Amino acid sequence: MIIVDSCGWLEWFTDGALADNYKQYLADSDNILVPAIVFYEVYKVLKREAGEEKALLAAGYMRSSRLIPFDDTLALAAADIALQKKLAMADAIIVAVSKAHNCRIISSDADLKNLDNVDYIQKT
Repeated sequence: MIIVDSCGWLEWFTDGALADNYKQYLADSDNILVPAIVFYEVYKVLKREAGEEKALLAAGYMRSSRLIPFDDTLALAAADIALQKKLAMADAIIVAVSKAHNCRIISSDADLKNLDNVDYIQKT
């Protein structure tokens, strides 16, 4: 199982410069966990920048993966991670989900670059 960070989904859905780098990870929806915060971020950004139709299509595709709700256990773990690693809330939640499910994070977010369980895709 893997988690593709919001930036990866957005690159892929908008055919961004790194879309091909993320394509290999996003091809197998059965192998992807989608934290609720990633679902939120991707929908919000796509709706703002590409319109509701594109955002709803993306949400539908993301639902074919395994959505991970945000609960009290993840909230406490994310808060601890945020304090320890000095991460923003969304990043800390994603890391907490990855630790809870023992999976890797695929991301182009420089704030996650140096974490042990992150496969970093360099922005060009």
